[in-house]
Amino acid sequence: MNRYRDWRYRLNLLTFTLGTVLLGALFVLIRFSYQGAQSYAHPHRYQRIAGDDPSQFDVAYQSITLTPEDGFNLSAWYTPSKNGALILVAHGYAGARSALMHSFFAWHGYGVISWDARAHGESEGDLVTWGYYERRDVKAALEYALNLDPAIKVGAFGESMGAATVLLAAAEQPQIQAVVADSAFAAIGDMIQVVSPYPIFRPFIQFFTEQETGLKVDDLRPVDVIQNINPRPVFIIQGETDQTVPSDSAQRLYNAAGEPKLLWTEPDVGHVGMLTAFPDAYEIRVIGFLDKYLLEPHR
Repeated sequence: MNRYRDWRYRLNLLTFTLGTVLLGALFVLIRFSYQGAQSYAHPHRYQRIAGDDPSQFDVAYQSITLTPEDGFNLSAWYTPSKNGALILVAHGYAGARSALMHSFFAWHGYGVISWDARAHGESEGDLVTWGYYERRDVKAALEYALNLDPAIKVGAFGESMGAATVLLAAAEQPQIQAVVADSAFAAIGDMIQVVSPYPIFRPFIQFFTEQETGLKVDDLRPVDVIQNINPRPVFIIQGETDQTVPSDSAQRLYNAAGEPKLLWTEPDVGHVGMLTAFPDAYEIRVIGFLDKYLLEPHR
Protein backbone atom coordinates (compact mmCIF):
# COMPACT_ATOMS: atom_id res chain seq x y z
CA MET A 1 0.00 0.00 0.00
CA ASN A 2 2.81 2.39 0.88
CA ARG A 3 4.53 1.50 -2.36
CA TYR A 4 1.34 2.34 -4.28
CA ARG A 5 1.01 5.67 -2.49
CA ASP A 6 4.66 6.43 -3.22
CA TRP A 7 4.10 5.64 -6.91
CA ARG A 8 1.01 7.86 -7.02
CA TYR A 9 2.88 10.66 -5.30
CA ARG A 10 5.74 10.46 -7.77
CA LEU A 11 3.32 10.37 -10.72
CA ASN A 12 1.43 13.41 -9.45
CA LEU A 13 4.68 15.26 -8.82
CA LEU A 14 5.90 14.45 -12.31
CA THR A 15 2.59 15.55 -13.83
CA PHE A 16 2.64 18.78 -11.86
CA THR A 17 6.26 19.46 -12.82
CA LEU A 18 5.66 18.79 -16.50
CA GLY A 19 2.53 20.92 -16.46
CA THR A 20 4.38 23.77 -14.77
CA VAL A 21 7.22 23.56 -17.30
CA LEU A 22 4.80 23.51 -20.24
CA LEU A 23 2.81 26.43 -18.88
CA GLY A 24 6.04 28.34 -18.29
CA ALA A 25 7.24 27.60 -21.81
CA LEU A 26 3.87 28.67 -23.22
CA PHE A 27 4.02 31.89 -21.21
CA VAL A 28 7.51 32.66 -22.53
CA LEU A 29 6.44 31.81 -26.08
CA ILE A 30 3.40 34.08 -25.91
CA ARG A 31 5.29 36.88 -24.17
CA PHE A 32 8.14 36.98 -26.68
CA SER A 33 5.75 36.66 -29.63
CA TYR A 34 3.65 39.53 -28.32
CA GLN A 35 6.70 41.69 -27.74
CA GLY A 36 7.94 40.85 -31.22
CA ALA A 37 4.63 41.82 -32.79
CA GLN A 38 4.62 45.06 -30.81
CA SER A 39 8.13 45.95 -31.94
CA TYR A 40 7.27 45.21 -35.58
CA ALA A 41 4.13 47.38 -35.48
CA HIS A 42 5.79 50.19 -33.48
CA PRO A 43 9.44 50.39 -34.59
CA HIS A 44 12.00 52.70 -33.07
CA ARG A 45 12.03 56.03 -34.91
CA TYR A 46 15.04 57.14 -36.90
CA GLN A 47 16.49 60.32 -35.40
CA ARG A 48 17.68 62.75 -38.06
CA ILE A 49 20.81 64.74 -37.27
CA ALA A 50 21.29 68.39 -38.17
CA GLY A 51 22.34 68.87 -41.78
CA ASP A 52 21.00 65.52 -42.95
CA ASP A 53 19.02 66.93 -45.88
CA PRO A 54 19.45 67.34 -49.65
CA SER A 55 21.45 70.54 -49.26
CA GLN A 56 24.48 68.46 -48.29
CA PHE A 57 24.40 67.17 -51.87
CA ASP A 58 23.90 70.65 -53.34
CA VAL A 59 20.22 69.99 -54.08
CA ALA A 60 17.68 72.74 -53.45
CA TYR A 61 14.53 71.66 -51.63
CA GLN A 62 11.57 72.84 -49.61
CA SER A 63 10.28 71.31 -46.40
CA ILE A 64 6.59 70.51 -46.88
CA THR A 65 3.81 68.68 -45.06
CA LEU A 66 1.73 65.96 -46.67
CA THR A 67 -1.66 65.06 -45.21
CA PRO A 68 -3.15 61.70 -46.26
CA GLU A 69 -6.89 61.15 -46.15
CA ASP A 70 -6.77 59.75 -42.62
CA GLY A 71 -5.30 62.97 -41.25
CA PHE A 72 -1.70 62.25 -40.30
CA ASN A 73 0.82 65.00 -40.98
CA LEU A 74 3.88 63.70 -42.81
CA SER A 75 7.19 65.56 -42.90
CA ALA A 76 8.51 65.72 -46.45
CA TRP A 77 10.95 67.35 -48.87
CA TYR A 78 10.07 68.72 -52.28
CA THR A 79 12.40 69.63 -55.13
CA PRO A 80 10.83 71.12 -58.29
CA SER A 81 11.23 69.35 -61.61
CA LYS A 82 13.57 70.54 -64.34
CA ASN A 83 12.55 67.95 -66.93
CA GLY A 84 8.76 67.74 -66.67
CA ALA A 85 8.70 64.62 -64.48
CA LEU A 86 8.73 63.92 -60.75
CA ILE A 87 9.59 60.89 -58.63
CA LEU A 88 7.84 59.90 -55.40
CA VAL A 89 10.41 58.29 -53.09
CA ALA A 90 9.31 55.88 -50.33
CA HIS A 91 11.80 54.63 -47.73
CA GLY A 92 12.00 51.30 -45.97
CA TYR A 93 10.80 49.94 -42.63
CA ALA A 94 12.18 51.67 -39.51
CA GLY A 95 14.01 54.18 -41.72
CA ALA A 96 13.27 57.70 -42.91
CA ARG A 97 13.44 59.78 -46.08
CA SER A 98 16.93 59.64 -47.51
CA ALA A 99 18.76 62.81 -48.50
CA LEU A 100 20.91 60.71 -50.83
CA MET A 101 18.01 59.03 -52.64
CA HIS A 102 16.16 62.35 -52.89
CA SER A 103 19.25 63.91 -54.45
CA PHE A 104 19.88 60.88 -56.69
CA PHE A 105 16.84 61.73 -58.77
CA ALA A 106 17.19 65.51 -58.50
CA TRP A 107 20.70 65.30 -59.99
CA HIS A 108 19.09 64.03 -63.18
CA GLY A 109 16.57 66.86 -63.41
CA TYR A 110 13.64 65.04 -61.82
CA GLY A 111 11.37 66.72 -59.35
CA VAL A 112 11.28 64.74 -56.11
CA ILE A 113 8.95 64.31 -53.17
CA SER A 114 10.31 62.15 -50.37
CA TRP A 115 8.71 61.81 -46.95
CA ASP A 116 8.88 60.07 -43.62
CA ALA A 117 6.15 57.43 -43.70
CA ARG A 118 3.55 57.44 -40.94
CA ALA A 119 5.00 56.31 -37.60
CA HIS A 120 8.51 56.97 -38.94
CA GLY A 121 11.00 59.79 -38.57
CA GLU A 122 9.38 63.17 -38.01
CA SER A 123 5.91 62.19 -39.23
CA GLU A 124 2.84 61.61 -37.11
CA GLY A 125 1.30 58.22 -36.43
CA ASP A 126 2.16 55.27 -34.22
CA LEU A 127 1.25 52.16 -36.21
CA VAL A 128 3.13 50.59 -39.11
CA THR A 129 1.19 48.43 -41.58
CA TRP A 130 4.00 47.66 -44.07
CA GLY A 131 2.29 49.34 -46.99
CA TYR A 132 -1.42 48.81 -46.38
CA TYR A 133 -2.16 52.28 -44.99
CA GLU A 134 1.18 53.71 -46.10
CA ARG A 135 -0.11 53.66 -49.67
CA ARG A 136 -2.26 56.60 -48.56
CA ASP A 137 1.00 58.43 -47.91
CA VAL A 138 1.98 57.82 -51.54
CA LYS A 139 -1.41 59.06 -52.69
CA ALA A 140 -0.97 62.25 -50.66
CA ALA A 141 2.43 62.88 -52.26
CA LEU A 142 0.96 62.20 -55.71
CA GLU A 143 -1.89 64.65 -55.12
CA TYR A 144 0.59 67.28 -53.89
CA ALA A 145 2.60 66.94 -57.10
CA LEU A 146 -0.45 67.06 -59.37
CA ASN A 147 -1.88 70.07 -57.55
CA LEU A 148 1.35 71.93 -58.33
CA ASP A 149 1.39 70.80 -61.97
CA PRO A 150 -1.48 68.68 -63.34
CA ALA A 151 0.54 67.92 -66.48
CA ILE A 152 3.63 66.58 -64.73
CA LYS A 153 4.60 62.96 -65.31
CA VAL A 154 4.97 61.02 -62.08
CA GLY A 155 7.04 57.95 -61.31
CA ALA A 156 7.52 56.17 -57.99
CA PHE A 157 10.56 54.58 -56.35
CA GLY A 158 10.64 52.56 -53.16
CA GLU A 159 12.99 50.43 -51.11
CA SER A 160 11.94 47.42 -49.02
CA MET A 161 8.63 48.31 -47.30
CA GLY A 162 8.58 51.45 -49.44
CA ALA A 163 8.89 49.32 -52.55
CA ALA A 164 5.91 47.19 -51.55
CA THR A 165 4.05 50.39 -50.72
CA VAL A 166 4.57 52.01 -54.12
CA LEU A 167 3.49 48.80 -55.84
CA LEU A 168 0.25 48.76 -53.82
CA ALA A 169 -0.30 52.47 -54.48
CA ALA A 170 0.45 52.31 -58.20
CA ALA A 171 -2.04 49.45 -58.59
CA GLU A 172 -4.72 51.93 -57.47
CA GLN A 173 -3.36 55.24 -58.79
CA PRO A 174 -3.10 55.31 -62.62
CA GLN A 175 -1.40 58.74 -62.49
CA ILE A 176 1.75 56.93 -61.32
CA GLN A 177 3.22 56.19 -64.72
CA ALA A 178 6.31 54.11 -63.86
CA VAL A 179 7.47 52.19 -60.78
CA VAL A 180 10.90 51.10 -59.53
CA ALA A 181 10.67 48.62 -56.63
CA ASP A 182 13.93 47.70 -54.88
CA SER A 183 13.75 44.72 -52.49
CA ALA A 184 9.96 44.56 -52.17
CA PHE A 185 8.30 41.60 -50.50
CA ALA A 186 5.81 39.67 -52.59
CA ALA A 187 3.58 38.79 -49.62
CA ILE A 188 3.92 39.81 -45.97
CA GLY A 189 3.05 36.30 -44.81
CA ASP A 190 6.17 34.96 -46.51
CA MET A 191 8.25 37.69 -44.90
CA ILE A 192 7.18 36.53 -41.45
CA GLN A 193 8.83 33.21 -42.25
CA VAL A 194 12.12 35.04 -42.76
CA VAL A 195 12.11 37.56 -39.91
CA SER A 196 11.05 34.90 -37.39
CA PRO A 197 13.73 32.20 -37.63
CA TYR A 198 12.02 29.86 -35.13
CA PRO A 199 8.91 28.24 -36.64
CA ILE A 200 7.23 27.82 -33.26
CA PHE A 201 7.00 31.61 -32.85
CA ARG A 202 5.55 32.36 -36.30
CA PRO A 203 1.83 31.64 -35.77
CA PHE A 204 1.87 33.57 -32.49
CA ILE A 205 3.68 36.55 -34.02
CA GLN A 206 1.23 36.53 -36.92
CA PHE A 207 -1.74 36.36 -34.54
CA PHE A 208 -0.57 39.24 -32.35
CA THR A 209 0.44 41.33 -35.36
CA GLU A 210 -2.98 40.88 -36.92
CA GLN A 211 -4.62 41.81 -33.62
CA GLU A 212 -2.46 44.92 -33.28
CA THR A 213 -3.00 46.21 -36.82
CA GLY A 214 -6.52 44.96 -37.49
CA LEU A 215 -5.25 43.47 -40.76
CA LYS A 216 -4.83 39.94 -42.07
CA VAL A 217 -1.64 38.75 -43.74
CA ASP A 218 -3.63 38.23 -46.95
CA ASP A 219 -4.32 41.98 -47.02
CA LEU A 220 -0.66 42.60 -47.86
CA ARG A 221 0.20 40.75 -51.04
CA PRO A 222 1.72 43.02 -53.71
CA VAL A 223 2.13 39.94 -55.88
CA ASP A 224 -1.66 39.75 -56.21
CA VAL A 225 -2.14 43.33 -57.43
CA ILE A 226 1.01 44.11 -59.40
CA GLN A 227 -0.71 43.08 -62.63
CA ASN A 228 -3.10 46.03 -62.12
CA ILE A 229 -0.22 48.39 -62.88
CA ASN A 230 -0.13 47.10 -66.46
CA PRO A 231 0.34 48.64 -69.06
CA ARG A 232 2.48 51.02 -67.01
CA PRO A 233 6.09 49.81 -66.66
CA VAL A 234 7.56 48.18 -63.56
CA PHE A 235 11.26 47.66 -62.73
CA ILE A 236 11.86 45.00 -60.03
CA ILE A 237 15.24 44.87 -58.26
CA GLN A 238 16.60 42.50 -55.58
CA GLY A 239 19.83 40.91 -54.39
CA GLU A 240 19.75 37.13 -54.43
CA THR A 241 21.10 36.79 -50.87
CA ASP A 242 18.41 38.98 -49.35
CA GLN A 243 17.79 37.77 -45.79
CA THR A 244 15.13 40.32 -44.87
CA VAL A 245 12.49 39.41 -47.44
CA PRO A 246 12.34 36.05 -49.24
CA SER A 247 15.04 36.02 -51.89
CA ASP A 248 12.59 34.86 -54.57
CA SER A 249 10.30 37.88 -54.06
CA ALA A 250 11.58 39.79 -57.10
CA GLN A 251 11.11 36.83 -59.40
CA ARG A 252 7.59 36.22 -58.12
CA LEU A 253 6.65 39.86 -58.57
CA TYR A 254 8.17 39.92 -62.03
CA ASN A 255 6.29 36.77 -63.06
CA ALA A 256 3.00 38.28 -61.86
CA ALA A 257 3.51 41.70 -63.49
CA GLY A 258 2.25 42.64 -66.92
CA GLU A 259 4.35 44.13 -69.69
CA PRO A 260 6.38 46.26 -69.89
CA LYS A 261 8.48 44.96 -67.02
CA LEU A 262 12.15 44.64 -66.14
CA LEU A 263 13.96 42.43 -63.61
CA TRP A 264 17.44 42.90 -62.18
CA THR A 265 18.93 40.45 -59.67
CA GLU A 266 22.52 39.73 -58.73
CA PRO A 267 24.18 37.00 -56.63
CA ASP A 268 25.96 37.82 -53.38
CA VAL A 269 23.92 41.00 -52.80
CA GLY A 270 21.76 41.47 -49.72
CA HIS A 271 18.66 43.46 -48.87
CA VAL A 272 18.60 46.89 -50.57
CA GLY A 273 22.23 46.27 -51.47
CA MET A 274 22.24 46.79 -55.25
CA LEU A 275 23.02 50.52 -55.16
CA THR A 276 26.01 49.94 -52.89
CA ALA A 277 27.26 46.91 -54.83
CA PHE A 278 26.76 48.38 -58.32
CA PRO A 279 26.47 52.18 -57.99
CA ASP A 280 27.23 53.01 -61.64
CA ALA A 281 25.01 50.27 -63.06
CA TYR A 282 22.24 51.19 -60.62
CA GLU A 283 22.26 54.79 -61.78
CA ILE A 284 22.37 53.83 -65.45
CA ARG A 285 19.58 51.27 -65.17
CA VAL A 286 17.19 53.12 -62.86
CA ILE A 287 17.54 56.53 -64.48
CA GLY A 288 17.53 54.95 -67.94
CA PHE A 289 14.27 53.16 -67.13
CA LEU A 290 12.63 56.35 -65.86
CA ASP A 291 13.95 58.44 -68.74
CA LYS A 292 12.59 55.92 -71.22
CA TYR A 293 9.09 55.81 -69.81
CA LEU A 294 8.63 59.30 -68.37
CA LEU A 295 10.62 61.54 -70.72
CA GLU A 296 10.76 59.89 -74.12
CA PRO A 297 7.66 60.17 -76.32
CA HIS A 298 5.78 56.90 -76.80
CA ARG A 299 3.34 56.00 -79.52
